[in-house]
Amino acid sequence: MSSDDDYEVEVPDLAADDPMRAFLPTSFGKKSKETDVAAQIDRSRRVVDRPGAEGSGGQGKRLQEPKKAHDSSDSDSDSDDSDDDDDEYPVSHELVLKTHDRAVTTVSLDPAGGRLASASLDCTVKLHNFASMTPTTLRAYRSVDPFETKSSAASESHPIHHVEFNPLSGGVFLCISAHLQARIMSRDGDILTEFVKGDMYLRDMNNTKGHISEITTGTWHPTDKNVCVTAGTDSTLRIWDINNKRSQKEVIVFKSKAAGAAGRTKMTTVAWGSPAQGGNNILVAAALDGSLVMYSGNSPFSRPAGEIRDAHKPQTWTGGIDISADGRMIVTRGGDDLIKLWDIRKFTKPLVTVSHPSTSDHYQTSNIRYGPNSTSIITGSATGHLHILNPGNLRAEHVTPITPGSPLITVDWHPKINQIITGSTNAETHVLYNPTMSSRGAVEVMSKAPKKRHIDDNSEFTMDQSVGISGDAIVAPGALAGSRNAGVTVSGRSKDPRRPHIPQQTPFQKNQPDEQRIAENIPLARMLHEDPREALLKYADKAQSDPMFTKAWSKTQPETQYAEISDEEDEGPDKKKARR
Repeated sequence: MSSDDDYEVEVPDLAADDPMRAFLPTSFGKKSKETDVAAQIDRSRRVVDRPGAEGSGGQGKRLQEPKKAHDSSDSDSDSDDSDDDDDEYPVSHELVLKTHDRAVTTVSLDPAGGRLASASLDCTVKLHNFASMTPTTLRAYRSVDPFETKSSAASESHPIHHVEFNPLSGGVFLCISAHLQARIMSRDGDILTEFVKGDMYLRDMNNTKGHISEITTGTWHPTDKNVCVTAGTDSTLRIWDINNKRSQKEVIVFKSKAAGAAGRTKMTTVAWGSPAQGGNNILVAAALDGSLVMYSGNSPFSRPAGEIRDAHKPQTWTGGIDISADGRMIVTRGGDDLIKLWDIRKFTKPLVTVSHPSTSDHYQTSNIRYGPNSTSIITGSATGHLHILNPGNLRAEHVTPITPGSPLITVDWHPKINQIITGSTNAETHVLYNPTMSSRGAVEVMSKAPKKRHIDDNSEFTMDQSVGISGDAIVAPGALAGSRNAGVTVSGRSKDPRRPHIPQQTPFQKNQPDEQRIAENIPLARMLHEDPREALLKYADKAQSDPMFTKAWSKTQPETQYAEISDEEDEGPDKKKARR
């Protein structure tokens, strides 16, 4: 038989609508299941009521894909405007991270855009790595409590006000909580530096080595990766060198004119900017008395370069401030429901003032940020909408709901990956992106295949839910999670001599042993379930008739004899007659 002969395979003749076709193979060999990336990304497309209309109650509508250059559209002008907005801003798709328990107060991305740090009122910092997440594993790879101490049994916790990655190196981030000591932490969540606290009994703030009251916020130097600044409620701005934690590098004492003789007020926010084309740095801060003060970014800081006393309403919290890329414009968001635009060349009155509902009364970390290249300004609202404003006249160019009904606290727009990150009061972190405009980040996550599930991945079947470890795991002393914080040494002894050591709960202490095996292998084990009194009385008659240990006494022990008592003796001795 030659190799050129044709082989015919007999195939049953079936009609096109025959249900038997569902059971016949369509191909031979191993079939590979490829991930439908387009379908995964399409499932993350946002659904809004009416794009650009805040608080509208219209019918839900999915944001459209960006139009191609060669596509032609015959739609109405309204839909054209909405499509243009989607093409211009990365808000068509979103990735939702539900890793916190309370309101998300601050978010920050490293310079490369691959790692996200979010902090919350639950006193924890969550670290997310986009490279390790998949559409089915949207979780933080580490949760850090900055005030979790290893040397003491009792640890304190404070809400986190601000986290910010170093914009130059990205290897560390600044962590500020409701405490008087700021911390420098590594990108993996380890505490590298803890700045010193000041002496609260000194009246002159120039002589203290650190803050003496709560720190509100802070930021990094725009050109020096080793320098940062913190703003505190002790009316000071302190510039730190992260390599020297024992004392601040510079201290700027702000003397409020509205505070009277004391001259102290709370510094609410601070920004440090540098012109992209080169020039002098500027340091701008806002105070609780409504003042807006500007310093030259380079020392000395003895006198402010400009000061506006009533920039915002006094005793309202100005939580948002940012400097444009060219270093000429400053935008502030105050607690008086106003957003103002300032020019440092004429630092006397605002150029533009618009009304915007504030959330600073309840959430002091509400911010406002410039977009990439300062072409836009973004901020959140009390209704849960994201506002993208024009940087020239502060008019809303695009408004889209993120968490309707839950105020939007913090926003950030990363220039490299072109994605917007938001944090809301409902403990959700949203990453907004556009598949054609954005790169890496959420796009990389949604382009991965979902993680294959196995029965061992279900912790309900393989883990002890109350302890969090496997039932057949080998538990070494001090190796359990949280054992270092229990105030015990590695050997299990309590570090506090006044407090007894409470053994760590393990699955072995909870499991009931096999009673049949114990009864067979351990002598007298059945006596554990018997009444000892009944067990002893059972031998009372036998002990009386045939004593085992007192048998010799039956011959040597004398019989007990009692004296007979007469009736007269029973009356007792005569009583002495009473004397008359």
